[in-house]
Amino acid sequence: MSTRIAFLKGHGTENDFVIVPDPENAIDLSPAAVAALCDRRAGIGGDGVLHVVRSAAHPEAAHLAAEAEWFMDYRNGDGSVAEMCGNGVRVFARYLQHAGHVAEGGLAVATRGGVKTVHIAKDGDVTVGMGRAVLPEGDVTVSVGERSWPARNVNMGNPHAVAFVDDLAHAGDLLSPPPYAPATAYPDGVNVEFVVDRGPGHVAMRVHERGSGETRSCGTGACAVAVAAARRDGADPSVTGAPATYTVDVPGGTLVITERPDGEIEMTGPAVIVAEGEIAPEWLAEAVRRRG
Repeated sequence: MSTRIAFLKGHGTENDFVIVPDPENAIDLSPAAVAALCDRRAGIGGDGVLHVVRSAAHPEAAHLAAEAEWFMDYRNGDGSVAEMCGNGVRVFARYLQHAGHVAEGGLAVATRGGVKTVHIAKDGDVTVGMGRAVLPEGDVTVSVGERSWPARNVNMGNPHAVAFVDDLAHAGDLLSPPPYAPATAYPDGVNVEFVVDRGPGHVAMRVHERGSGETRSCGTGACAVAVAAARRDGADPSVTGAPATYTVDVPGGTLVITERPDGEIEMTGPAVIVAEGEIAPEWLAEAVRRRG
């Protein structure tokens, strides 16, 4: 990596990301490089990396190029690849607007979880069509210390276990993944949400994101929580014909989640670009070598 690499820093409800613009997919972002960039003490710091690539230039997204010009090649903070990141999509869209690639209004973003529809509002909020939730059958349990709770298995293109608790402090420090059972429910790991009620249609959550630890926000997690809360409360828009909307407080802010009768879930919240600059290639090469 002898050439200088541009980057930006952004966040959505304090779920923060290092943004690496790379339209032609010319930058080799190894897992070690991603982990170095996301290091909060020795690197730039972030919950993950948003690698911005034209769909046609990326082998995993080329088949989506006719539907979406841009591909969000998302990586977790530990360097692992992820299917989707809801807050990340909003920040990704904000970057495209910031860079002059798109304007206010609608656009499509390709992800490993499919093509997501996005709307950038004049007031600054960004709404993302998150697709439909899948609710696999079978009982799931999550644990923290001596406590265990039943959890709702919700898949939003990535897996979630949603547990309703009496106090968010019961989630512990969330530094390590909360144990879950059965192991076969999530062969590739899982994002675990702990949820408390704040009022009608209003909940608060904490989350352990696989590959990142506890984060200040998780967009797909907020969607999973809203769906789990709706089913717990006896609301299924596909049955009632009426949308179900939940306000979801996360440590970094607030998201509004609506499940429509057709099953599509929309997430609305802020997205902010906070800085931009260049990555020193010598530092990155040394950081990768140390992690190698």
